[in-house]
Amino acid sequence: MTHKFDEIRHFNLREAILVRREIFADETFIHALEKLDLGVTVDDLKEECKTYESHYAFQKAVPGRFLKYVNHLTASKITYSGLENIDRSKAYLYIANHRDIIMDSAYLQVYFFENNVNTSKIAIGDNLVTTPLLLNIAKLNKMFIVKRGGGIREKLLNSKLLSEYIHYSMFDENESVWIAQRNGRTKDGLDKTQQGLIKMLTFYDESRDVIDILKEMHITPLTVSYEYEPCDQLKARELALSENGKYIKQPGEDFNSVKQGIFGWKGEVNFVIGKPIDDQLDTIYSDLRKNDKLSEVAKIIDQQIYHNYHLFSTNYIAYDYLEQCQEFAEHYTPKQRDEFLQYIDKQSIVNDVEAGKMKNYLLQIYANPVKTHYGKTLTHKEDNDW
Repeated sequence: MTHKFDEIRHFNLREAILVRREIFADETFIHALEKLDLGVTVDDLKEECKTYESHYAFQKAVPGRFLKYVNHLTASKITYSGLENIDRSKAYLYIANHRDIIMDSAYLQVYFFENNVNTSKIAIGDNLVTTPLLLNIAKLNKMFIVKRGGGIREKLLNSKLLSEYIHYSMFDENESVWIAQRNGRTKDGLDKTQQGLIKMLTFYDESRDVIDILKEMHITPLTVSYEYEPCDQLKARELALSENGKYIKQPGEDFNSVKQGIFGWKGEVNFVIGKPIDDQLDTIYSDLRKNDKLSEVAKIIDQQIYHNYHLFSTNYIAYDYLEQCQEFAEHYTPKQRDEFLQYIDKQSIVNDVEAGKMKNYLLQIYANPVKTHYGKTLTHKEDNDW
């Protein structure tokens, strides 16, 4: 692998073997493992990991066991579909709606574990790997770093490097890549692909038509749907506090969101691998301007995510409540309605935001997927910070 990617790439196998020894000597890591019921002792797991000669074997043994434990603890049911849409021998660029920092991509890996499919590489923001231990754990799990800071010139250089690395991973290593459809999680329940993300993917070769480049990547939308969003309260609070200006995160806030997203209750979860959009890209007019082509690509991805979004009773209840109607009353019972609205009232209580405002934002998080799924009128602030 070329050294130009050293700052952002995950560990190669030789490095990974050494780093595994380091993390199993880290007291913080060991203490965290000892709290979990992984079905194996830490000492046995440590010895087991010494024998692994592939990233996949390590991932299935450690993160795989961890995710199985977490899913049993935090979800009542998890449904997967869409594996038939991909060819196991090919590399795909998976572009996913982004509701949770870690679990959105983790469900894809679990689906792969269960079907003996090679795991994908995963893009993760540098703001989320703030300690050496977290960075090591991320890179052991085939995560590569997306640099977020810097001025305009630095951001452009970082975007070009990221674009080159994604293409290197897919075409030189035949490795699939997972990346979120936007910079930062969807806060308001409106999943929308940032045009800037699609543009970044084409930076590695600006001499070619963008559609030709994107067709080669076999872009495949992923849709994850949560009955209960584990970070709904955090998101609603951030939206409320952002009304009068940009929300400023406090130290440790991202890490708290990671923990809440992993260990928070989710109820039912539905995960769908969509169909590659290669054929749909052929429908985009060749004489459009570059930015208009990119916009059309984003719309194609969004349409499939909206179509594949699994709506739960929580979504229908929130929509009917906000619209003061019973349009979707057939999708829930009076008992489900009462229980969900009681849950929303409980989540509306925070120290620094009025309960009524919190309730409104919480309900929007759950109601907006109904609007996008059924093509109802909505407003969304465009964000191209990529």
